[in-house]
Amino acid sequence: MLRVYEDMIGALRMMRGTVASIEKRDPDLGRQLRRASSSVVLNMAEGSGSFGRVRTARYRTALGSARETVACLRVAEACGYVDALHPQLFDTLDRVIGTLVRNAA
Repeated sequence: MLRVYEDMIGALRMMRGTVASIEKRDPDLGRQLRRASSSVVLNMAEGSGSFGRVRTARYRTALGSARETVACLRVAEACGYVDALHPQLFDTLDRVIGTLVRNAA
């Protein structure tokens, strides 16, 4: 299992209130954020139990979902659904993305 798996679980915990706030203002964006962020963890777990091209494909899917998670959060900030989010959340997501970039190559 990638070390950033637990980092992503922590990011999900950090986002709990944020996701709820976004869902109140924009249910579709909230659902998309929830699906994307969950997909990161689920695909990392699936990839860690796979080999070869399947592993790479799962990590690439996780990478896309991690980038989508960041985009959803940025859209929510830009639209005023939430106040500026804590930089630690984005640092964690950047670490996850960086690891996935290296492992999805």
